[in-house]
Amino acid sequence: MATSGEAPESWYLALLGFAEHFRTSSPPKIRLCVHCLQAVFQFKPPQRVEARTHLQLGSVLYHHTKNTELARSHLEKAWFISQQIPQFEDVKFEAASLLSELYCQQNLVDSAKPLLRKAIQISQQTPYWHCRLLFQLAQLHTLEKDLVSACDLLGVGAEYTRVVGSEYTRALFLLSKGMLLLMERKLGEVHPLLTLCGTIVENWQGNPIQKESLRVFFLVLQVTHYLDAGQVKSVKPCLKQLQQCIQTISTLHDDEILPSNPADLFHWLPKEHMCVLVYLVTVMHSMQAGYLEKAQKYTDKALMQLEKLKMLDSSPILSTFQVILLEHIIMCRLVTGHKATALQEISQVCQLCAQSPRLFTNHASQLHTLLGLYCLSVNCMDNAEAQFTAALRLTTHQELWAFIVTNLASVYIREGNRDQELYNLLERINPDHNFPVRRFLRETLKMSNAEDLNRLTACSLVLLGHIFYVLGNHRESNNMVVPAMQLASKIPDMSVQLWSSALLKDLNKACGNTIDAHEAAQMHQNFSQQLLQDHIAACSLPEHNLISWTDGPPPVGQFQAQNGPSTSLASLL
Repeated sequence: MATSGEAPESWYLALLGFAEHFRTSSPPKIRLCVHCLQAVFQFKPPQRVEARTHLQLGSVLYHHTKNTELARSHLEKAWFISQQIPQFEDVKFEAASLLSELYCQQNLVDSAKPLLRKAIQISQQTPYWHCRLLFQLAQLHTLEKDLVSACDLLGVGAEYTRVVGSEYTRALFLLSKGMLLLMERKLGEVHPLLTLCGTIVENWQGNPIQKESLRVFFLVLQVTHYLDAGQVKSVKPCLKQLQQCIQTISTLHDDEILPSNPADLFHWLPKEHMCVLVYLVTVMHSMQAGYLEKAQKYTDKALMQLEKLKMLDSSPILSTFQVILLEHIIMCRLVTGHKATALQEISQVCQLCAQSPRLFTNHASQLHTLLGLYCLSVNCMDNAEAQFTAALRLTTHQELWAFIVTNLASVYIREGNRDQELYNLLERINPDHNFPVRRFLRETLKMSNAEDLNRLTACSLVLLGHIFYVLGNHRESNNMVVPAMQLASKIPDMSVQLWSSALLKDLNKACGNTIDAHEAAQMHQNFSQQLLQDHIAACSLPEHNLISWTDGPPPVGQFQAQNGPSTSLASLL
């Protein structure tokens, strides 16, 4: 305890030093750190010291303990006291930022919003904090799915940074707004905004890492925009630029020189996170294009990188990246005929979602969709229907809805006795569904060829081939099925290979080509055996019980081993 003769600065610095020592000890001694900070109040410190200490206590308690109520109390005091002190911006706005974060954690969003709005209102003379608080409130609105309000705030930020001469942070605001506009499908607004961003990014001269990170952000938006439209061929130049850009960033050293403009003190993402993100969009591209082995290769690289990062970094975005990567690779596995592996990866997604309610909320529909696709692949039609129905209940996303409904329609078709449900579903998808099938398939083929959508091309070819076979047009059927088989082998798409080989067998038999028919029959037998073995392996896994989960949080560690497959293989083979 300091004597009364000591200067206030010395006792304060001593207590602060002890607190920091305990906080940074290995392991941290948080209780002792808190005691040291609480001791400051015994000296009846001046307002500045009092407010700062409340902030420090609130921060330590928030980040290192579960005592959120006490953390909240200290942060509220820091915010209240600091507002009465002139030129005390750092404490004032850090308290506001942290307190609103804590409110959100406690589901007190209605307390967080006005707090942030007030902080934004009074921070206009402090560019760094004004921008940071705008980003924070925009993020809060985004998490609430209020993208309109979020876009408005990002627009305010873009205009503010233009006025204070920060083109770098202006680009960050505009790119963030572009990302939300893409999410809202406001494509008419996206194009001019991305054009403006491109100009700003290219013209900005500053820290090389910051410049390249802006380019990565810009190119990621461009690539995802193309992929959303299914333009996997058109996107290649952008994707190549993006990959080159991330290589450039990885060779640059982090520059410790701080920007002269305080509004520029922002980073979009750490470069390690950007690297994973580029892997992720590459996987998305490879999957859409039907290069599934390439998708597998990049997924492996990304997941390996993620595992390393997660040892040191608890950022929630890493789990989001991991889930999205797994979602993509699961679909690849189902296409390539690796159902057992897909099921184990679905279980991994369940475990990740179980650790984060927000992650589960954002991915619940996708998770049920993946389970539905798995059920389809092992012919558990009732379960597939239940999974797709659960997925539909949990999504408002237009494209995902269409994907789920289309797969649900395939369940009804495969069951063969669901004509009315199928008709009702087709009405929901497209009320005018009396269209000329062959013409539409040819249009699909034309579009998929133009953009190198290999899987879509293969599926269209084999379906057209089947139609021509049924119509007795064997030559035209053969012209479709042979390239379908070649393309399916290249992908590789096990279902299309199975279908094509069956058609080739029947075609050659009908045309009297005994040797070719025998060869096709042998191929069909080989594919059937592979699928059968994988089917048995998948259905024997304890995770197979996931197919009966349709409600509530993801079940983890509740699996019972199966004795063997309980599903029919007839329609599979």
